[in-house]
Formats: sequence, structure tokens, C-alpha cells
Amino acid sequence: MNGGRSFTFKVILVGDGSVGKTSLIRRFVHNKFEKNYLMTLGSEITKYNETIEGNNISLVIWDLAGQEGFKNIRQNFFTGTNAAIIVFSHEENEHGENSLKNVPKWLEEIAKHSRKIPMMLFGNKIDLVNIDKLNADKAHPKSDYNLNKLAKDMNFLGYYKTSALSGENVRDAFGELIKELYIKQMSIFDALRKEL
Repeated sequence: MNGGRSFTFKVILVGDGSVGKTSLIRRFVHNKFEKNYLMTLGSEITKYNETIEGNNISLVIWDLAGQEGFKNIRQNFFTGTNAAIIVFSHEENEHGENSLKNVPKWLEEIAKHSRKIPMMLFGNKIDLVNIDKLNADKAHPKSDYNLNKLAKDMNFLGYYKTSALSGENVRDAFGELIKELYIKQMSIFDALRKEL
């Protein structure tokens, strides 16, 4: 394997306001959690670097404001996106329920403003719910069974239960996306090299 290549991928995080997008990014990039909530205004950009097989991978992570009032400016931030993560909240309240119901709306917004890109679904704030119930109760709308089915039906790469507070599954979930982007890019390079 040839080493030393550099790849930069733009990844957007979308979802309703207050589902924990900013906190997930901070947990992944800085391994920190801040309890104080500050609404993202428009977008916030964070960079993350990793080396895979001697190749430099840079993620430019765009945290897009989820409030409806930012919809008109949000569309400008989709240009050049390589992947998307849609985040909803597992909170067992109206906000949590609505954030899941709005997943198709976010999917539609991504499709409208970007080309076909890989997407993942993160169910955040699992520290606030009974995990055993999510694992066992197929009737629960946010059960693993129902959300894995939703992810498959909507062509997500996968569904991950995450907690920005504890860090549970955050590294694994982002890691899967990085791996998918890297493999896809390397296959393009290998195909081009064979043509030469």
C-alpha cells in the first residue's frame, strides 16, 4: 500500500436543535463534554485529523444549526459535502419524539442541496433512557429493531446509539464513517492507478 496521501472530507451534522450535535463533535474531537448549552448560530466548523495506513485523513466537520429559522442560510453549507450524520435525541419527551419524526425532513433537505452522499443516523442522549428497553422492546418506536430498520429503509450506512455525555459509541460511530470515506477514496485511487 502506498502511504503518505492526504484526504480531506467535509462532514455535516444535522438534526433538530438541542439534540447534541455540538456536544457529539466536542466529545469526538476533544474528548470533552460541556453542560452549558449554547445554540449554534448558522454553523460551527471543527477539524479532526487521523492517520490510517500512513495516509493523512482530515475531517472538516460542519455543525449546522437545527432551528427552523436557520433553514434559508443552512442550504448554503451543503456544497461540497462528502458525508452527513443526522442526529436525533433519545429523550423520552416531546422534543425527543419530534427529533426522530423529523429525520425524513433532514434526509430530504440533504438530498435537495447535495449530491448522493453516505449518511449515518445517530440516536444521541442514550444516557437519559433505559437501554435494556431499547434493546428488547420491539414495540418501542426508538427500539434498536425499529431504528435499524429505519436506517436500512432510508439507506443510511448505519444507526448508532450515542451519548455525548459519557462518550458511549461516539468514537466507534465517527470511526465507521471515517473508514467508509477512506475505503471509498482509496478504491477511486486504485481504479485510477489501474487506468494509467
